[in-house]
Amino acid sequence: MWLLPRTVTTVLFDWDGTLCDSGAAHLATFQKTLAEFGIAITREQFQAVYTPAWYHMYEAFGLPRAEWPQADRRWMFHYGNLTSELVMGAGSVVARLRAAGLHLGVVTGGNRERVARELARHGLTAAFPAVVCHEDVTRTKPHPEGIRKALEILEDSARHCCYVGDTPDDVLMGRAAGVFTVAVATEYVHRSRLEACGADVLIDRIEHLPTAIALPGSGT
Repeated sequence: MWLLPRTVTTVLFDWDGTLCDSGAAHLATFQKTLAEFGIAITREQFQAVYTPAWYHMYEAFGLPRAEWPQADRRWMFHYGNLTSELVMGAGSVVARLRAAGLHLGVVTGGNRERVARELARHGLTAAFPAVVCHEDVTRTKPHPEGIRKALEILEDSARHCCYVGDTPDDVLMGRAAGVFTVAVATEYVHRSRLEACGADVLIDRIEHLPTAIALPGSGT
């Protein structure tokens, strides 16, 4: 049985794909956006390269750099017409962590206006005293700046922090920040990519998080 080597007092989450089930919306948005530039992508190609860093996605699919600003505008247009629900079980997990007295935060590469709107829509604004978005950092994932900012806000240390995400960049950011890392498998990132990036633990569903961090009453 895997055992947690430290006491967790703070849990930081990625948003897209981890708590918010935005994988389908992201896939559809990238497909629509890139199609406008004559680039067709499949679900399998998306799974093989997906990262929260849009520009890395553009580069991976061969979109010329000069087209990136226009692609950003079209991406936001297409995404704005879509809505995403919470990942199944995410709401209850967040409620359980709050009830246990843990400090919670979100560290995401998403746009603040959009993430704040989605948090409010799902009634989660008060759940996360620390929300660090794309506009709040100068260095994006996998650089650890976002996690460090969130820990400053919550006045906690990396030693007692866990970061939960669904992409290799999330895991690499957590490792660089010196926090415990939990990778959540999804259908939009090949599992082999998560297995290869060195997460402390890989879980199949967000509902398994309380057990992964040895939350009291989780059966550990």
